[in-house]
Amino acid sequence: MPDISDGHHLPKLRPDGKPLHPSWLPRQRRGTTPQMIGRYPDYDVLSTADTWDEATRKVVLARLEKPGPLRFFDESQESTLRAFCDTVLAQDAEPRIPVAEFVDAKLADGRLDGYQYADMPDDRDTWRLVLSGLDEAARAAGAESFAAADLATRESVVQRFADGELSGGSWEKLNVSRAWSVVMRMTLSGFYSHPWAWNEIGFGGPAYPRGFMRLGGVGSREPFEAPGATSEDPVRTVEQEHING
Repeated sequence: MPDISDGHHLPKLRPDGKPLHPSWLPRQRRGTTPQMIGRYPDYDVLSTADTWDEATRKVVLARLEKPGPLRFFDESQESTLRAFCDTVLAQDAEPRIPVAEFVDAKLADGRLDGYQYADMPDDRDTWRLVLSGLDEAARAAGAESFAAADLATRESVVQRFADGELSGGSWEKLNVSRAWSVVMRMTLSGFYSHPWAWNEIGFGGPAYPRGFMRLGGVGSREPFEAPGATSEDPVRTVEQEHING
């Protein structure tokens, strides 16, 4: 593992403002994480599944089942959806968390958040317009489609989307900044509800009915938790360097 004591892997300390490719992290030795890399290589949240109540265990383990075909998006939209999810989540290799399937199932079943922005269409329409707009933006950049574009083009389009700078075509029917909020809320929800993501960030998983024993503050670990691969504190590094967000 490379020496990261100087914090050079932190985005705000790097000239391009982007993080190192996650391959600087060690290979996962226990359990599964996206791309089998992570900060907690010896941690597997599923090792504590026997401490969860039956209802919780059933819900969480169901997320590990192989997903079926998409039901909401058509074939052309599917490729754009997958490319978008992979780009914003930096999932560039297997194993991948099936976020596209999570989004599709939620929209197909009408399991929405129960609210929407007053100046925005239904979330289902927002997603379709966003995928159409991504293809339009990619074609304007010289690619056949968003899914067919190279990584640099996809990242550029996504950055402009995040900054609310896309316009014309499908984007004229949306408040672009709010559209970003809508799709990222669902995308991140799908990613971080999956046990593989919990392994990646060292999350302890459901605490009921087990509860917690160590209430001694930051740095205290439960018996089922594992130490990280590095002890550097990114928050302290940022504070010491007087870097503003």
